[in-house]
Amino acid sequence: MSESPVPHEPPIYRRIADGLRARILAGELRDGDRLPGENALMADYAIARATARQALAVLINEGLAVPKRGSGVYVRLFKPIRRHGARRLSREQWGQGRAIWDADARGRPFTVDGVEVALERAAEEVSAVLDSDQVWVRRRRYSVDARPVQLATSYFPAHLVEGSAITRADTGPGGVYARLGDLGLPPAHFTEEVRARMPQPRESGLLDLPGGTPVIVIARTAYTSGGLPIELNEMILDSAAYVLQYDFDA
Repeated sequence: MSESPVPHEPPIYRRIADGLRARILAGELRDGDRLPGENALMADYAIARATARQALAVLINEGLAVPKRGSGVYVRLFKPIRRHGARRLSREQWGQGRAIWDADARGRPFTVDGVEVALERAAEEVSAVLDSDQVWVRRRRYSVDARPVQLATSYFPAHLVEGSAITRADTGPGGVYARLGDLGLPPAHFTEEVRARMPQPRESGLLDLPGGTPVIVIARTAYTSGGLPIELNEMILDSAAYVLQYDFDA
């Protein structure tokens, strides 16, 4: 009778990472706490510096920790934002002067910065969706609990929104969808395409992403009840910060 094979023991750096992860998930190490450094791990486990670095890299690549140059590696825990596709875009939300982001943040403090508004020539893929060669573009960054979580770029056919508050930094209560409603162009239907990829360097910097963290890309097109496309919005989301929820009838 053959003997049962001996289970393969994971390498030491994995076992160290597993132990640190367990402490994080148990709440022993909390968001913002400094993890044991390379020197401490070397002394505690009698390992080489490269092995200690590998153990910390596992947690960094999982999004549970973030390195700070010259300071160390810190726990990076964040309560995910539950993004409910239909609820946040309902007319009940923006039609009553509430920001779409109120539905996402659910009482948590959020900020919008880096707002840029410009009239630009539409890129080919944007022109193909909006059927317009000139577009007003709105770029911004969203943060929740002081953590950057999303970049967004919206495009609007220039001839439809020229002279409206959509072309200014502050669009007023209800945001751009309320202003489209003021123009007689309220959004009635949305389509969203979702994919994942690794971030570009600029995106990593603006979202303060640890190495190895992918982003979620959502491209949303808004249409009037007559099928006229009135906005194309490309959103870049920190994948570790979001849960995407969609409801469907059977």
